[in-house]
Amino acid sequence: MSQRPDQETDSCPGAAAPGQQQKNQKPQRISAKMKTRVVQRVMRGESLELLAREFGTSVAKVSQWRDEFIQAGEEAMKKDRGSDEKDRKIANLEQKLGETTMDYELLQDKVRRLEQKRPLARRKSKK
Repeated sequence: MSQRPDQETDSCPGAAAPGQQQKNQKPQRISAKMKTRVVQRVMRGESLELLAREFGTSVAKVSQWRDEFIQAGEEAMKKDRGSDEKDRKIANLEQKLGETTMDYELLQDKVRRLEQKRPLARRKSKK
């Protein structure tokens, strides 16, 4: 009994080409790691059509993965540079806020003392 090349046998799992689905089987979910590998192959110049066929998906889906991959990379680059700048600005503003708060509290104390006609504390000399 000879089989045609396009027929699968139950006794030989994995005999089908990657991405080929059995007729009654649900399409398998493709992991993020596998999607990344597909996108890397596309970016190296492999055909979208051939990769889509190999992994049992559409050309549009592979193209979407590529676009998402590139966009995520751009966002990562923006965050890396932007977060350093933001962190520096936040630290600077926190320092200024702390100094301003201290000045405000000292002025409040002076105003209270003057209103109560109490003498201000004497400053110590720096000698």
